[in-house]
Amino acid sequence: MQNKREPFCVYTDLAVEEKESFPGSGGEIKGVSLRESKDEASGISLTEVVIKNKEGERNMGKPVGTYLTLEAEGLKERSGDGHKEVVDELSRMLRALLKQNGICPGKDGGILAVGLGNPDATPDSLGPRVLEKLPMTRHLNMEYGRDFCRENGYPILSGIIPGVMAQNGMETAEILRGIIAETKPAAVLAIDALAARSIHRLGITIQLTDTGIHPGSGVGNHRNGLTRESLGIPVFAIGVPTVVGAAAVVHGTVGAMIEALKKETCVKNYGDYMENMDQEEQYELIREILEPQFGPMYVTPHNIDERVEDLSITISEAIQEALFR
Repeated sequence: MQNKREPFCVYTDLAVEEKESFPGSGGEIKGVSLRESKDEASGISLTEVVIKNKEGERNMGKPVGTYLTLEAEGLKERSGDGHKEVVDELSRMLRALLKQNGICPGKDGGILAVGLGNPDATPDSLGPRVLEKLPMTRHLNMEYGRDFCRENGYPILSGIIPGVMAQNGMETAEILRGIIAETKPAAVLAIDALAARSIHRLGITIQLTDTGIHPGSGVGNHRNGLTRESLGIPVFAIGVPTVVGAAAVVHGTVGAMIEALKKETCVKNYGDYMENMDQEEQYELIREILEPQFGPMYVTPHNIDERVEDLSITISEAIQEALFR
């Protein structure tokens, strides 16, 4: 029997959260394959969601492709013991995904790394911070000969922090198309901050995908997608959720609030009224209350500055391990 998608769903950039919106384990979604595992020693959970065809695309609301998700509570700790395990696992995932798509970083133009986001807005600064920590090598071929990187076992890596439209007046896709036409990389690796549905996933979840960046995704809500179709070459993306919508946070507590209201005689009718509303009506009511007062607010951890800095170190080390070793 085919799963029926709920008519209402709070937005998320994470395929693993879309999977959780279906009844059951999520492994019965038509057009989608799912694999999950957990390393008890390191505490790292891995989820692979593969959207195989247009039916899966319609069911999941995300493009055909592979979505790999790593979750590790140890990412909350600034100097946690799990840092090396996360770096090793993320680098393994990236190497495998590049190989699966026929990309060799040491030849054929190499990789163009793109740090998406606004460096002046902390929750949106993950991409720029990662790029600042990556060693670029493409220029070595220009200085010492076109085969220098290959002969010395280096990947061909170039990178850019394109900024946001309010800073440069250009869409990121426009900037990248010009760079790609001039430098001819084999693929793009974009790093971006994402939006999650659950506040519990902020800063501890890393998503890696071969589908690129799509309009409306990420903290910056890109208007034009960064995909194979828009850029002409494969686009891989690494993202970490750093924000969740305030309305989504409140919506997640509705069940507990209804139970609390029903226990109090003086407000029991309010609890009964909300209980009889469907999910979409509940969410829209919350938005109607919140947004006129505060606008479309987002929630981020209180220590987001150090969390983003730590994550940028973890991701940059994983990229280097995947490409340079």
